[in-house]
Amino acid sequence: MKERILSVDIFRGATIILMILVNTPGTWSAVYAPFLHAEWHGYTPTDLVFPFFLFIVGTSIVFAYKNKPTNSKTYKKIVVRTLKLIGLGLFLGAFTLSFPFIKDFADIRFPGVLQRIGVVFFFASILFLNFNWKTLIGICAVILIGYWLLMGFVPVQGMESTFDRAPNNLANFIDVKVFGSHNYKADYDPEGLLSTLPAICSSLLGIFTGLILISKQEKKATILFGIGGALLILGHLWDIFFPINKALWTSSFVLVTAGWANLVLALIYYLTDVKGVKFGSIFRYAGANAIILYFLSSFISKIMGMIKMTEDQSLHGWLFDTVYVHDFMSMQLSSLLYGLSVVAFYCLLAFVLFRKGIFVKV
Repeated sequence: MKERILSVDIFRGATIILMILVNTPGTWSAVYAPFLHAEWHGYTPTDLVFPFFLFIVGTSIVFAYKNKPTNSKTYKKIVVRTLKLIGLGLFLGAFTLSFPFIKDFADIRFPGVLQRIGVVFFFASILFLNFNWKTLIGICAVILIGYWLLMGFVPVQGMESTFDRAPNNLANFIDVKVFGSHNYKADYDPEGLLSTLPAICSSLLGIFTGLILISKQEKKATILFGIGGALLILGHLWDIFFPINKALWTSSFVLVTAGWANLVLALIYYLTDVKGVKFGSIFRYAGANAIILYFLSSFISKIMGMIKMTEDQSLHGWLFDTVYVHDFMSMQLSSLLYGLSVVAFYCLLAFVLFRKGIFVKV
């Protein structure tokens, strides 16, 4: 039986539930500020969610591959899982309700959340299997510093580089050149090509945490708290020169989000694995089928937005207006209650799947 650390399962499940919550408000025109991404530089609680998931992907890699041989069978499993994740992401981007159920090629978005998870998982797994922790720290440092130098000092079309949302932003420039109309926005993609490099470091930092959790170190929670605090300080100091930015996945953003991830995981670890406090079972259930819950929530949400109840209103809009919008509450509260209802549904689904022993591996 595989070794399990309860706090890791709870952290993974809580992250996926938060991902679903922030992705499915009743209306995007009325959302409380903490549930929105920062407009560009800076970060909100919502900006922590995706890097938290990549972080815990790295931590989970340690448990899954710590005793795996570096042979073709192991690499094949990694490649197959990577292709499944990328395939599911491309399917979400391409699906439409009208026959033949695929958008016109020019309208398909190539990058995406699941695609980034797949690519990051692939490289983080390969690196973990082939290098020790000291080398991984060096690789992580090279990527983060190299990304900063590329973004800050490489001219773009003869113009001085910028970290702002502009044509002379290197990451944005590359995304437009490579993906063209297949980006999330006309001028950039938050899961773009160049910014995937530092995203790999989000998982590598999770790997370091996983190595601490399986080690014979005493006071692991204290160590994780210390690492989390140090990463937060370093990230905010780097913010002075390389602004914290999720859309660009800047190096300072990597350090700050990994810092918060370590602090949160350390707290959960201390309560559950050290003190034996019983809580968070529903998060554990969600964590057991995290990817399939995220995929289903995204797919069903997309379908509900496509189904038309009237010429101007989707099934999603009709349901929100009919059930959740009332004169006695603010539109932001109505929007949040809708999102919480969606989360409740997927928590129930996670509970049923867990109780029936159904674990969908992607």
